Amino acid sequence: MLITRSPLRVSLGGGGTDLPSYYEQHGGFLVAAAIDKYVYITQHRTFKQEIVVKYSRLERVQSVDEIEHPIVREAMKLTGVTEPHIELASMADIPGGTGLGSSGSFTTALLKALHASRKNIVSPSELAAQACEIELDRLGEPIGKQDQYIAAIGGITAFTFHRDGLVEYRPLRLAEETLYNLEDNLLLFFTGYSRSASTILKDQDVKSKQHDAAMLDNLHFTKDLGYRSLECLESGNLEEFARLMDVHWQRKKARSSGMSNAHINEWYDFALQNGALGGKLIGAGGGGFLMFYASDKTRLRHAMRSQGLQEVRFRFDFEGSKVVAQD
Repeated sequence: MLITRSPLRVSLGGGGTDLPSYYEQHGGFLVAAAIDKYVYITQHRTFKQEIVVKYSRLERVQSVDEIEHPIVREAMKLTGVTEPHIELASMADIPGGTGLGSSGSFTTALLKALHASRKNIVSPSELAAQACEIELDRLGEPIGKQDQYIAAIGGITAFTFHRDGLVEYRPLRLAEETLYNLEDNLLLFFTGYSRSASTILKDQDVKSKQHDAAMLDNLHFTKDLGYRSLECLESGNLEEFARLMDVHWQRKKARSSGMSNAHINEWYDFALQNGALGGKLIGAGGGGFLMFYASDKTRLRHAMRSQGLQEVRFRFDFEGSKVVAQD
């Protein structure tokens, strides 16, 4: 039995500039943080000659080409794990389609398991690059590279996406007090809505490729917010960071009519009236989790609970994709 895990993530600034349709022309930058909520992959050798894949469905097939789950199929091809004596199963702390980068976490955890079963040593950056190759290149998803890289690497990390496809990253230089305050005062609330990230991002992708002036101006501004958020975090100015989260959200909503809805807008405004200094919807938009930086977290928790929103408490993850059990 082999078990791997990859963390989910929250975006802290600059999200959306990691799509190739943008960074290949203008370069991208963002700050993201891995959290202690995970996607798990278990793998073991079966007695029968078959490939078993368990997720929201159950597949039993004789060859890799017969696998219907596209990421599993392509990951097995990429790693060369094609023998028909394998069972793969996935579990997650939080459902997919909720804005926390579950697809990238799934892909990196799966690749980590497949490589570990072959005794392959793969660096976090190699793991992330392979996950991006599967999701963006082989499957043609109109998504970015943030999720795969933060899942593989972990931590609170700044990413630069170069025009040639190179991804540079470094951990943020945070004072211990800043780290603790950030962890204590960032709160996540589930809106009850889930959606497909690729559906939401397709409009941005198309408009970026068409050099739509409004979309590009929005993304240029968002990239600048990423740099400014980095400065606030590393200087310990968390109140200004919270204000920038609000600016980020207002700009993000302008990208697409599907980015928000009346309920999300009402909850957001209610949070700002009840202890939140700033916040935004995490992920591509359209649903998932609202994240706030709170000046009064107890008041905010009670207020959002009164609106029927479920809080998910978290800490940061500094390990990235890893093998957690192997026998």
